[in-house]
Amino acid sequence: MLARSDRAKDTEILILRHQVAVLQRQVKTPRLSWADRAVIAALARLLSRGQLGQLSLIISPRTVLRWHARLVRRHWTYPRRAPGRPLTAKPVRALVLEMARDNPGWGYRRIHGELAGLGYKLAPSTVWQILKDADVDPAPRRSGQTWRAFLETQAKTILAVDFFHVDTVFLRRLYVLFFIEHGIIRTPVRAPRANAIAERWIASARRECLDRS
Repeated sequence: MLARSDRAKDTEILILRHQVAVLQRQVKTPRLSWADRAVIAALARLLSRGQLGQLSLIISPRTVLRWHARLVRRHWTYPRRAPGRPLTAKPVRALVLEMARDNPGWGYRRIHGELAGLGYKLAPSTVWQILKDADVDPAPRRSGQTWRAFLETQAKTILAVDFFHVDTVFLRRLYVLFFIEHGIIRTPVRAPRANAIAERWIASARRECLDRS
């Protein structure tokens, strides 16, 4: 380029400008790769702002400045992470629940200590939150007998006790005291109201035996 005459260079510039003008009439938004942007930005630094504004480029000088501002912003912007505490890995959560299930007497602090001995780094509050999300009771209540197991073992010795009164035709009031063994009662599945055994028996007695109207 340095060996060529100024006239040849000016002629080439005019031809290139005309070609750019033709492209601008046909292509509205040309797509530039990162390499194209780098070449244009590097060459634009060799010209003054006035000379750059006189050029008929497919991109404006304002676009070149926007590229530079975006590059600076990206360089000084630190990567962001999602707000809140990071999620605990699934294998660690499974290990916490396994320890709580196999050792009913261990609280969340004991489980945290065992995990620390195995090389897992997490806060005691994280262990507590994992147990809470899984509906695992604290250690004292977890080590005791469940209500279902208690009913299964003690149903034969549990009695439902209640009484009701009956008014006779002579206006005499009689009181009826009754006992029902739970071991011979079967309630429907998912019907908590059916557990009112004594109240249901009273209703049955009044309806079947006493209601003569």
